[in-house]
Amino acid sequence: MRSSVWFWSLLSGLVVLGLLGWHMAVMHLHGSLGLMVSMSAEPLAWQDVVARGRSAVVAGSYVLLLGAALFHGFYGLRTMLTEYWPTRGAEKLITVSCWIAGGALFTVGTYAAIAFRFAALAP
Repeated sequence: MRSSVWFWSLLSGLVVLGLLGWHMAVMHLHGSLGLMVSMSAEPLAWQDVVARGRSAVVAGSYVLLLGAALFHGFYGLRTMLTEYWPTRGAEKLITVSCWIAGGALFTVGTYAAIAFRFAALAP
């Protein structure tokens, strides 16, 4: 029987798949899908980047994508490393290291998304 963490890993993989699909559609298929982000319809133009940065939905989706990708990736890395070093002490060290690294990366990424959102709102 699989653990509940395995279920969350599968769920996070589906979230990553869905949000990356949305991201790819907005950023790369905007013209063919009719997804005009702003007047220039160029996703990497500065005014479009700022327009997306002002959106709470976009900032929230970036944070959700970041969390899901980090969890999914670090859970997979932890699984591979604990299969290579199967001792109880190594498993504990690997698990704690993954949580610390993932938490630090999530904190930095979330700060960047939120800081850009509020910076983009400034006149």
